Amino acid sequence: MIYLDYQATTPLAPEAFDAMVPLLRDQFANPHSAHRLGRAAAAQVEVAREEIGRLLPSGGRLLFTSGATEALNIAIQGAPSGDIVTIATEHAAVLDTVDALRRAGRTVTILPIGPDGLVDMDAAARAIRPGVALVVAMLVNNEIGVIQPVAALADLARNAGALFLCDVVQGYGRVPIPDNCDMVAISAHKIHGPKGVGALWLRDGVKPAPLIHGGGQEGGLRSGTLSPALCAGFGVAARLMRERAEDDRAHVERLAAMARSLFADWTINGSAEARYPGNLNLRCEGIDGARLLSYCRNIAFSLGSACASGSGRPSHVLRALGLTDAQARGSVRIGFGRYTTATELESAAEALNRAAAEQTAP
Repeated sequence: MIYLDYQATTPLAPEAFDAMVPLLRDQFANPHSAHRLGRAAAAQVEVAREEIGRLLPSGGRLLFTSGATEALNIAIQGAPSGDIVTIATEHAAVLDTVDALRRAGRTVTILPIGPDGLVDMDAAARAIRPGVALVVAMLVNNEIGVIQPVAALADLARNAGALFLCDVVQGYGRVPIPDNCDMVAISAHKIHGPKGVGALWLRDGVKPAPLIHGGGQEGGLRSGTLSPALCAGFGVAARLMRERAEDDRAHVERLAAMARSLFADWTINGSAEARYPGNLNLRCEGIDGARLLSYCRNIAFSLGSACASGSGRPSHVLRALGLTDAQARGSVRIGFGRYTTATELESAAEALNRAAAEQTAP
């Protein structure tokens, strides 16, 4: 099986697995217990917290969560009352949450994007004004890989007196995170860490209202017993992202250049320049992506966000780009990274191109 779905999840790094096993098997104490074993487990959590923080803006504090969806919900629902501004291509964890707040009476503005997938900055400047409490934007889009100008959006938010929340799930360790963010959401399983753990970084002085009440863990903002094993795996994965940053970047860029040549007859959805190279969302006229997925059963790729794959909803990201229904149906997302080989990419491209040619043959 050739795995080309790195935006949905990444393979677990062996080093992360090795760090987790003792904490699952032997060092099983509750990290919130006061005895020696509990303190030893808590120390592992704090080591991980420090490692993860080294790739985040300076200052602030990091709260562990069950994943980025929970982190985003804490940040959005716990933000001060006031208007909310976000972008049409955000993850469902953002769009569905702000829509729930809209139905409860909050004013929400959804900013449009251009055909390149980049936010309309003129519309942003008009919308982000005094009275706005929160601006939310994704650094690297999970479906099309486009990198938004989040630093400029954060400046607009700060000038308006609003908080700026950045979803950096797809960009953490790969794309620099601007220092002017107020809140940052991340997820371990997108960086070769385990599933079931994420984090919310908060600038000093920012304290959203908690969604979960209980034992007062994580500074009272996220009650619940932490898993030292998941936290440790997350920490090791973050350390590897930092230590291997240059090697990973060069490897992904080589694969991206190869992919563009291998898929020369396909069209890239979104900007060809302002993008993370390990995410290629491509379309081919006359094909049906679902049929392609069924035909190429030995290749793991996707038609969009894995989080929305069971919803029956067409991709809101591709619709926002202005694609027709036929173009959206003819789009696929291939994602690659640290453990992808050139041979795998070549074999996958050969199979996908062959299947596409058979679909479009007269």
